[in-house]
Amino acid sequence: MKKIIGVLGNRQLIFPQQGEMAHQVGKLLIENNYRLVCGGRSGVMEEVCRGAREAKNYQPGDIIGILPGNHVNEANPYVDIPIATTIGLTRNVLIANSQAVIAIGGGAGTLSEIAFAWQFQRLVFAWRGGGWSAKLADQKIDDNRSFLELDDDRVFRFDCAEKMLEDLNKKVPLYEKLSNQKE
Repeated sequence: MKKIIGVLGNRQLIFPQQGEMAHQVGKLLIENNYRLVCGGRSGVMEEVCRGAREAKNYQPGDIIGILPGNHVNEANPYVDIPIATTIGLTRNVLIANSQAVIAIGGGAGTLSEIAFAWQFQRLVFAWRGGGWSAKLADQKIDDNRSFLELDDDRVFRFDCAEKMLEDLNKKVPLYEKLSNQKE
């Protein structure tokens, strides 16, 4: 079964190269046999979905949008599975509970998703280009989670989508194993 990776970020593209990075990340996730989940709307969410749709091995069902409202038509045109939750920002918990999350910029909503992912013992990557992802890149959010088996548990910074995907491929199995041991 394909692992699901959450992608987080701004509803509007406000940082240089933010849209390009989201597009690259979406494409690389699908090309590395992942599914992606996001908030399903505009900005980073639309660009990551557009990139995913352009991947050579894309299959319908690879792109999931968890929408805050009650209308599936709020989803961007690249979402395969729009899920209208009617739960507003609370839907951030669902996105954060992916096997890993990748933050690309972001405001308060992204900050909440990163915090939830951290509390869920998930692997977190943060793009250094701006927003909350830049502020939290290479930081340990708190000491309330400690994987004794890991020398370096933190929000992992990335500048290059290809290198981040290499690290994701290496670290996801380890974090999954450790997270399952904590439950």
